[in-house]
Amino acid sequence: MTMLKYDPEICEKCETVDCLVRCQYMQFDLTQAKEEKLKLLAGESSRVLEGCATCYACEEYCPNNNHPFYLIVDRQEELSTWPVPIPLVKQQVKMMSPKGKITPGKVNTPLINLCFFPMLTGCIRGRLFDGTSLIEGSDIFCNIMWLHFAKNSVIRERLPKIIDTIQNNYLAENGINEFVCFHDECYGAYTHLAPAFGIDVPFKTVHLFEYLTKRLTVLKKEITPIRATVAYQRPCSNRLIPETQHWVDEIFNLVGVDRVEREYDRENALCCGTVLRAMQKDDIADDLQKRNLDDMQKVGAAYCVFNCPACFFTMKDMVTERGITPILMSELCQLALGQ
Repeated sequence: MTMLKYDPEICEKCETVDCLVRCQYMQFDLTQAKEEKLKLLAGESSRVLEGCATCYACEEYCPNNNHPFYLIVDRQEELSTWPVPIPLVKQQVKMMSPKGKITPGKVNTPLINLCFFPMLTGCIRGRLFDGTSLIEGSDIFCNIMWLHFAKNSVIRERLPKIIDTIQNNYLAENGINEFVCFHDECYGAYTHLAPAFGIDVPFKTVHLFEYLTKRLTVLKKEITPIRATVAYQRPCSNRLIPETQHWVDEIFNLVGVDRVEREYDRENALCCGTVLRAMQKDDIADDLQKRNLDDMQKVGAAYCVFNCPACFFTMKDMVTERGITPILMSELCQLALGQ
C-alpha cells in the first residue's frame, strides 16, 4: 500500500488554514477552519467531508505543499463519506478499469498520450502535430478522476500498473523516455499525485501547453493573430500543477488573443459543475455555472478555451447559448495556423 506523504505537524502549526478559509464552496472563518482541520487530523468526521466539492483547489492554496486535498479524500474513503452515490461509483470503477488489451507497437517522439479520450484523436492533426505518434485507451488511463469519488484506493492500486504498462509496452520498447500529456489530468497524476503517494515514475512527462508553446514558436511566421477576447476554463486537475499556467498566457500571446482579467479565473477559477451534479448538488452547480458564464459574457469573451474534455462536454452548449464559441486549446492554436 502506498502512503501519502503528509505531515500532520505542518497542519497543526498552520496559522492561516488557507486550504479551508479560501474554499469557494464551503464557508469557514479562521476559528472554524482550525476546528475542522483538527477533526480531519484526528481521523474524525468533519463537515468538510460532506461539503467538499472535490475541486482540488486546496492543493494549490496550501502554502506548505502538504497535500490537504489528498488527506480529505483519504478521510472520505476511510469514513465512508461518499461524495457521489455508491451505485455510480461502482459503475464507473468497473467501466473504466484496464481491459488488458495492450498491443505493443512502434511509436516515436513526439509521443502524445490521449489517456481515456479516443474521441479526441481528430485533434492530433496538421502542422501543430507533424511527426507525432499517439497512444490512448483504458489500459493507460491515469485514474486521477477517482479523487472526485473518494477512491484513493483505486488510484493506489491502478496507477503503478498503468505506469508499468506505458513504460514496458511503449517507451522502453522504442527507446523513448518521455511523452506529451494531452490533458492536465495525466500530467498532474505523474508529476504531482504519484510523488505525493510515493509512486515511482520512471519516465518524463511534457505538458501539452509546453509542447504547444514550442511548436507555435517554431511556426510563428505561419500564425495569423486571432484578435479576440477569450475566457479560459481552468480544469480542476490544473490546481495540482499551477506551475504550468504561464504557458496559457504564452500561448494566448502567440496566437493573438486577449485573456482579460475576470473574477473567476486563475486561482479563483470555478469548476465546470460536472462532479457537483453527480453529487446531486444541482443548486450549487446551477449557481456556480451561472456566475462563471455571466463573468465570461461580462468581459466580452468570443471564445471559451478548454483543456479538460469533461469541462468541454459539460459547458460547450452553455457557452454557445451565451454567444461564446467553445474551443479546445489545441484547436485554438490550429485556428491561428489556418487549419
